[in-house]
Amino acid sequence: MKKKDIRKNELYIFPVSLQPQILKGGINYFMLIIDSKDCENIDKALKKYKKKFEKSKTLLQLRERQHFTKSSVKSRTQRLKAIYRQQIASGKIEL
Repeated sequence: MKKKDIRKNELYIFPVSLQPQILKGGINYFMLIIDSKDCENIDKALKKYKKKFEKSKTLLQLRERQHFTKSSVKSRTQRLKAIYRQQIASGKIEL
């Protein structure tokens, strides 16, 4: 990264456990940018980091990549979930 890219009041955190994402333009590394104020506590910055990390769903992607599931199995589970949701909405199944 160039010095011009890094702003003074931002924390750049690179999660080590994640592999680089390969996109059309080349390899892009996953990076979370957290805006922090000068007087802000590090605990607040960590809390913001945890929220952003959960919203990015990178941990879910990591767990999905641990084992391979065929596309036919994925589509079958999606269909079964959709049927289940429709049955709940129509009132055939009560929770």
